Amino acid sequence: MDLWDRLSELQFFTTALQNYATPEQLFYHLHSGYYAYVPKTENAKGQALQARNSLIGQFTEKWTKDIFTPIARSLGFYAINGVECEKIGLSRRSEADLAFCTTNSKKQVPENVKLIFEIKMSVISNYKYESGKIKFIGDYKTHKGNPSLLRSDSMLKAIGKSINIRVSGISSSNIPIIVIGNSPITENYSHKVDFLKNSGAVQSFWSLNPRPTSISFIEKTSGNGFLTIKNLSLLKQQTKEVLEDKLNYFSSMIPKKKLGEFINISSKESYDEQKAEKFLNLIRGLV
Repeated sequence: MDLWDRLSELQFFTTALQNYATPEQLFYHLHSGYYAYVPKTENAKGQALQARNSLIGQFTEKWTKDIFTPIARSLGFYAINGVECEKIGLSRRSEADLAFCTTNSKKQVPENVKLIFEIKMSVISNYKYESGKIKFIGDYKTHKGNPSLLRSDSMLKAIGKSINIRVSGISSSNIPIIVIGNSPITENYSHKVDFLKNSGAVQSFWSLNPRPTSISFIEKTSGNGFLTIKNLSLLKQQTKEVLEDKLNYFSSMIPKKKLGEFINISSKESYDEQKAEKFLNLIRGLV
């Protein structure tokens, strides 16, 4: 498989039209024809494609699993859609879109969940459907839509779900969370994603679409909170690095005096890892 491109979007439309969707569920019906998005020169007159959101969501979750399955296998894991684990905030109504696990089951215990992916992908470019054919007519900068990570509500939902996992308890403290998209981010979120990475809430936002437009776009942020993945080799490398980092999430607001006490107590341990473990336990109130 290749990373996301126009062929992926054409595959979605073609498969949907042949098997389970009508043109009205997939395209805006404007006076000049059927369009994936409303061109900047057109008016949608209140139309909303609610049905397509669900259909593209199902398609991209499976597509992402197919991309990550060989990587997961090479690292000794299973790539699984719809993972549930109540102890880390993954309920039936808020399951992990995709996760790397040590066992091949949708229902998991925290220690078997090694990496969580939140998927926020959609159709990016614009297409016209006419006489049974689908024609590319422009990239995301030519239409009125805000697809994938360009949507503020998609970003907020991904961040909110990640925070919910983080505050579920110590069981989720060492599980990395990656948000997967297929678009760039807006300038407004460039500093925010770096802050989220530095704070440990989300390890990074990745776009699996190397060429969303021929015009300039944000390819990555200065702190790597957002990255555009250019090829499958880089995807494997980045995924492996995230898993090998052995991260630990902690978050607290305590007086500087108490923080100094924790640092002083932790510094008396013999080795760096013991110092870190002592400090984390003090922060969490476990000792």
